[in-house]
Amino acid sequence: MGRILAIDYGRKRSGLAVTDTLQLIANGLTTVPSGELISYLSNYISREPVDLFVIGFPKQMNNEVSENMKYIEAFVTHLKRTIPDIPVTYYDERFTSVLARRALIEGGAKKKTRRQKALIDEISAVIILQSYLESRKI
Repeated sequence: MGRILAIDYGRKRSGLAVTDTLQLIANGLTTVPSGELISYLSNYISREPVDLFVIGFPKQMNNEVSENMKYIEAFVTHLKRTIPDIPVTYYDERFTSVLARRALIEGGAKKKTRRQKALIDEISAVIILQSYLESRKI
């Protein structure tokens, strides 16, 4: 069984999270500049089996798609062309940045650590992936 890899895509950088091989636990992987993301993913899947990409789906409070979706769609189109054998699914990413910041605060992270946007992006990807895993159990 391969891993599930989640992507919290942003215009500047993207947070990544991945499951264990049993697809039970979500762990932060890294944060990658978005321009290097396809290359990073291609390299990663050459070393680790991946069964699915889960992409954060940005919705607003009124359930409409966020402005960022046009960039995500362009990225996903490129991803599907470059790595066509791995399916892609979207999962709601509302509040993940807020939850990531809250997790850092509750974990006792210092203010300097909490300001690291790359870390917040990675934790957001973990939250997206964990939420996706929990939704499959229902």
